[in-house]
Amino acid sequence: MAYLNHASAFAVAGAHAVPAPWAAQDEGHTEFSPLEWTVIALARRDPISSLSEPGPVARALGSLFGLGRQSTLADPQLEALRRLAVHAWHKGYKMPVSEIKRFIAAGFSAGQYETLLASVANKRVERRRSVAA
Repeated sequence: MAYLNHASAFAVAGAHAVPAPWAAQDEGHTEFSPLEWTVIALARRDPISSLSEPGPVARALGSLFGLGRQSTLADPQLEALRRLAVHAWHKGYKMPVSEIKRFIAAGFSAGQYETLLASVANKRVERRRSVAA
């Protein structure tokens, strides 16, 4: 049986070797700390409305009747994680590009993004199965 080097088919004479298009890209760090997993789990109970700023009427009524809004997390990195996790719990893989950019800008990697989505998707499926049973 012959060996065919597919990567050499993309090499250019006299230039550096070009990696094959299917070569794995560096996804970066894929794990979360226990605190970060806690934020992801707690985001399950947060409504989508917790991601938007209240308008002036809502703030006035809130202060008048003592209705406080859910506060954001003090750590901007954890808040970016919470925001993405809330979207993942409620919308699955349909993510706003702005939230993905905020997540990456906060210092998280593409690998962590994929880990979060896969983990939440698995939990959503488990929840549906337990309800159906």
